[in-house]
Amino acid sequence: MTPPRVLTVAGSDSGGGAGIQADLKTMLALGVHGMSVITAVTAQNSLGVQGAWELPVDAVRAQFRSVVDDIGVQAVKTGMLASAELVETVAELLAGTDAPVVVDPVGVSKHGDALLAASALDSVRTKLLPTATVATPNVDEVAQLTGVRVETEADLRRAADAVLAYGPRWALIKGGHLAGDAVDLLTDGTDEHWLRAPRHDNRHTHGTGCTLASAIAAGLAKGLSVPEAARTAKEYVTGAIAAGFALGGGIGPVDHGWRFR
Repeated sequence: MTPPRVLTVAGSDSGGGAGIQADLKTMLALGVHGMSVITAVTAQNSLGVQGAWELPVDAVRAQFRSVVDDIGVQAVKTGMLASAELVETVAELLAGTDAPVVVDPVGVSKHGDALLAASALDSVRTKLLPTATVATPNVDEVAQLTGVRVETEADLRRAADAVLAYGPRWALIKGGHLAGDAVDLLTDGTDEHWLRAPRHDNRHTHGTGCTLASAIAAGLAKGLSVPEAARTAKEYVTGAIAAGFALGGGIGPVDHGWRFR
């Protein structure tokens, strides 16, 4: 039996904790076949990003067409897109597919390194977010895209409204950077789903955003509803954070294989 197929369109993390590498590990762990369109190559480790090089638009478009036209996809996840030109190219490609799309609007790395040009923000707002079945910004990305500052759990609704105004069907606002429990708000502007988990005392959390978005895409590819896909993804990433391990001299990754151990 061929498993559901999920395509990640994102950057490569040479350290293996985030990006394409985290996406494919998550997809394997959740029982779907992961495929990739690499948008950028980074030199990256537990200490930060030492360099980043985006791929040509033609290379990104060719990878996408190669996979989608022959193999097909049941869901797509986007991550690091680097530039306005790549954002607009990917948005155009996504508009031509019927598969659900999870957009993780990656702006900075876990270490604070910029992964999206400031000149690309408007393209994310006006071109990419309207293609999204679910958009999954954290509070820093919400501020970058909308200007809304999230300081407490009560601010999550206002943040979601600001993101939904750009056109995604659902917004999942990640409150992992707030104090207290790790709480996220998933809403389509009418239905609200509050996703809560205890906060684990573990600094090794590299790749959480990529992992959550990929897990949601895996659930959608399996035919789950958006709320159910988000709930199961939250459970998976919470376990991965709890099992995160030290690697190198800085922030280690979450453990994508925690259920196998």
